[in-house]
Amino acid sequence: MYPFLISLHSLWRWLVLGSLIYSIYVSYNGFISKKKFTAAADNLRHWTATIIHIQLVLGMSIYIQSPVVKYHLLDSPHNLINEQYFFRYFHLAMMLVAVILITIGSARAKRSKDGVEKYRIMFKWFSLGLAVIFIAIPWPFSPLTSRPYIRSF
Repeated sequence: MYPFLISLHSLWRWLVLGSLIYSIYVSYNGFISKKKFTAAADNLRHWTATIIHIQLVLGMSIYIQSPVVKYHLLDSPHNLINEQYFFRYFHLAMMLVAVILITIGSARAKRSKDGVEKYRIMFKWFSLGLAVIFIAIPWPFSPLTSRPYIRSF
């Protein structure tokens, strides 16, 4: 089950990034053009947040089963910046922050009465969440740890 979850989490990341980037694009255009907030934009806001929450559930399922987390007592306390530290603390904390930012943005946009303000709120909060996600993803070129762009099943 663990290898399947890792692969699914890796693939789902691209859906997360794609939906966030597209949401930011739509919200930026809506805000700059002062467009009316449409049902399509509201659906995009909702589904982007839902996709992020599914990724969180996948990630937490992996975290609970992860040998990296289970065997943390074997680590040397002098080697804080390593793969185990990255996945045990940094990745988890940063992704939780990103999910919280995106959830706040989605909720505030939903409650706002003004259409242009909805776009502005979405743009601001989703952009902040995306920035945190870009920092916390274990990219193949990351100095902290690296994973492939896509894991196979």
